[in-house]
Parts: sequence; structure tokens; C-alpha cells
Amino acid sequence: MKRNRRISAVAALALAALVTGTGTGFAATSTPVATHAFDTAPAAATAPTRSFHGTLPAPTGPYAAGNEVIHLTDASRPDPWVPTSGPRQLTVTMVYPAVPGTGTPAPYMTLAEAAGILQRQKTPASSGVTPQTLSSVTTHAFDGARPQKGKHPLVVLSAAHENPRMTLTALATDLASHGYVVALVGHTYEDSGETLANGQTSSCVICDDPALDFDSVTASRALDVSFVIDQLTHGNTAWRLAHLIDKHEIGMAGHSIGGAAAATTMIADPRVLAGVNMDGTFHPTPMPGQINRPFLMLGTAENHSAGGHNTTWEQAWAALGGYKEWLTVTDADHFNFSDLDLLKKQAGFPTQGLSPERGLVITREYVTAFFDQTLKGIHRPLLDGPSPNNPEVLFQP
Repeated sequence: MKRNRRISAVAALALAALVTGTGTGFAATSTPVATHAFDTAPAAATAPTRSFHGTLPAPTGPYAAGNEVIHLTDASRPDPWVPTSGPRQLTVTMVYPAVPGTGTPAPYMTLAEAAGILQRQKTPASSGVTPQTLSSVTTHAFDGARPQKGKHPLVVLSAAHENPRMTLTALATDLASHGYVVALVGHTYEDSGETLANGQTSSCVICDDPALDFDSVTASRALDVSFVIDQLTHGNTAWRLAHLIDKHEIGMAGHSIGGAAAATTMIADPRVLAGVNMDGTFHPTPMPGQINRPFLMLGTAENHSAGGHNTTWEQAWAALGGYKEWLTVTDADHFNFSDLDLLKKQAGFPTQGLSPERGLVITREYVTAFFDQTLKGIHRPLLDGPSPNNPEVLFQP
């Protein structure tokens, strides 16, 4: 099995503090990797006995993070994975700059979404991770919070294959606190479960397909994202707070296959003015002339340094025509760029390399700085070169 067919299993396992499971994903393509998140710690010896209480880091910006889940249906497009289900349905979490002290705490996910993760990965009861504890992770996002006035750039986020949209919540809330409207897109049938408008929760139809064409996955995600942008910027019917969005300033960031999808989306949709790939192999690799807008590649030093074995990053770097940055993080693993490593640690399981807390600090600082500079036109010295405050971050090539 190729590494890019194994890594999202580890991601889902990390989220649920599991010890068994299978799946797919995209970090590098040839370096050996543990099949499971806890190959180094047998379940019987290390499973936590306490109840799991997950807490994501608080946002660092001046605003609070408002939260609202919306449901969209693309009547012009059959679902690509389950055509018999009818038109493509998407669940999207909108996170927006809000007035502090308003709204009520937002759940991390629905009970059914949490149950989908635990059921798929056969989570043992001894882990302390239950649908109730997983869905109640503290997000620092607030349902019904009063929005800040004005218009704000839109950033679309796309999670790793097999991982639901919520696994990028820490990044989403931080971006919102710095003045961005964020759309966390759930790609139906591509992860462990998204609760749809009819109350049903999807399963991962494509997760176990050994012949899955990942170029087709990113192409489908590009269609998802363009449809979401259409719905959010053509009138105010899709979301009651769509007036908050500056439709002329749109970016996209993704983790793993979501990062590859950011590039594919930028090729297909010129409205996306800046993109970020967080530790994802490109599927397909951009060709010269296809992306002449700002792009950030942010990945692990082990797998994505210049001259390394992931040739798609070398090829993409040569093809990118606009402002571009290639940054790697020493000792980071694939899941430092999402919520997963932190939740795994909080569930009582060991993590390796860079601490989960530090990984999220770096991810949020550099992604926010990149969008500040490319969408808001604010120069961020953080992107000028190595920083003594961030010795782990290396500028490539």
C-alpha cells in the first residue's frame, strides 16, 4: 500500500484515539509510515481510563468566532460518488468574526458525526472517547454570535481525505478572529460522516476503494468549492450573513488532499486569489501557467523539503507563477496541521516530534499571515524569511 493511501487512516485514528482501522490520505508517497496512529502503544497497555475532554486552542485575534452550519444542494450536479442519492448535497460550517460575549458554545460536531468516526474505527470503550465527549470538544466558536460589521475576505477550508470538515476548526476559528469569514466544506461520502439537511449522516463511500483516482477527488472538490462560493456570493439566500463576505477577496487552504484540492480549485476558478497546501501531495501537479496567483506550500520537513522524495512539490514549485512560499516545519508530522494530534494527546495517547500545541501555533500564524498579505494587502514580516521565534520553520528551496 502506498503511503498516500495510508495516512488519513492515521488521521482519523488520531482524532478518535483509536488503535485499529484503515483508510487513505496524502502526505508523501514513498517514506515508510506506521499504519496506525498507535503502533508504538498497544491498546491494552495505554488506553486511557479517564473520560476524554478535548479543548482546541483559543483564537488569537481581536474578534470572537461566530459559528453557523448551513446545508447546500447543487441541483445541477448528481452526487459523483453515489449518483442514486440525487443532487450533490454539502454541509458547510460558516465561521465568522463576531462580537465577544455573544452566542452560545458551538459543538465540535453532531453526535451522529462523532459516532461515525468511532464506529468506522472500532473505538474501544476504554479509550474514554464517546460520541458525547467527541462532539462536545471545546471549539471557542459560538452559535448565533452577533457578527462584526463590515465586509471580510472569504477563506474556504478543505480537510484531509477520510477526515470530516471539523478537523480544521482550530484554524477556522483563528482566521475568523483575525477578520475572515471561513467556510469549512464537508465533502459528502469522502469522510467518516457529514450530517446532511435531512438529518441523515453520510458514510465514507470511497474510503476503501483501492482503485480510487485521486485526481478525480480533487476535481470533484473543486466543483464543490466553486458551488459553495457561488452560493455565498450570488445574493444572500444561501446564508443569512452572506453580506459579511467581500466577494472580491477569496482564498482557499486545505490539509492533505484538501491542499491538493486548493491548487485544483485555483486552476478551475479564477475567483480564488490565493491558496495554501498544508502537507498534501499534489493530485495532479500544476503545470506552468496554470497558477499565477499567490500560493503557500506548508509541510513537514521530513517529507516536503527541497530535494526530497516528494517530487510533486518540486514540480509544483517550478510551475507556480505568482508570489509563492515553500515552508517546512522541523519535526512536524502530517497531523500537526489539523486538530488531530492535539485531540490524540488530550485523549491520553503519546505523540511524537513537534508538540501538537506548537504545531497549531505555527500553522495558524503562517496561514493567517499569508492571507493577510495576499488578500488584505498587509505586509507580514513573518513571511520575509526565517524567524528566531519560529526556529522550526525553514524557508525552501
